[in-house]
Amino acid sequence: MPLAVCRYETLSAEGMTRAREVYPRHLAYLKEFASSGDLLLIGTFADPVADGSMAVFRDRAAAERFTAGDPFLIEGVVIGWRILDWDASAYGTIAPER
Repeated sequence: MPLAVCRYETLSAEGMTRAREVYPRHLAYLKEFASSGDLLLIGTFADPVADGSMAVFRDRAAAERFTAGDPFLIEGVVIGWRILDWDASAYGTIAPER
């Protein structure tokens, strides 16, 4: 199943300070994409400042539409990002043993 991953990798120098201000607009934008089915998963890594965050979209076109209008990118919170095509495969059920 071809999906797309958008990885936000680098904050601007004032990124964390600006993130607090811009976050409400970013969250509203995320919700739009989630409700349309274009955005499947999103989250930060353990240390979002050092390692960033990522989102999984149903296809590359959705990821490109997202990055074209995301307030975090438009308003300069995130300055380093990329979209990667991801061929997701599932091999059986991935769950902890009980």
